[in-house]
Amino acid sequence: MAKTKKTPRTTLPPGIGKVLKRLHHPLAVILLCVRWYVAYSLSLRNLEEMMAERGVEVDHSSVHRWVIKLVPLFEKAFRKRAAPIWPRWKRSTRTGTRRSRSGRSST
Repeated sequence: MAKTKKTPRTTLPPGIGKVLKRLHHPLAVILLCVRWYVAYSLSLRNLEEMMAERGVEVDHSSVHRWVIKLVPLFEKAFRKRAAPIWPRWKRSTRTGTRRSRSGRSST
């Protein structure tokens, strides 16, 4: 069986592209701020300071607006691409009985 090589995605989903078109900061800065905010428990002001240390001037309210606009779109796009969960967990056949702490069945 031949292995298929995954290529990195170069285009964004259409809904995300429309939102990003109107924003004035570089795409890399916006995506980095949103990623750090979601992935790590950083405050908006901490993100503002971190970006200032890297020479990028952003306001914490701008980062907050980006998060509000982009996170639902990213979640929707990622859920479409998510692999189905397998194997599905099945309920036990012993759902009608409960065990007490002493180990005796009590139904």
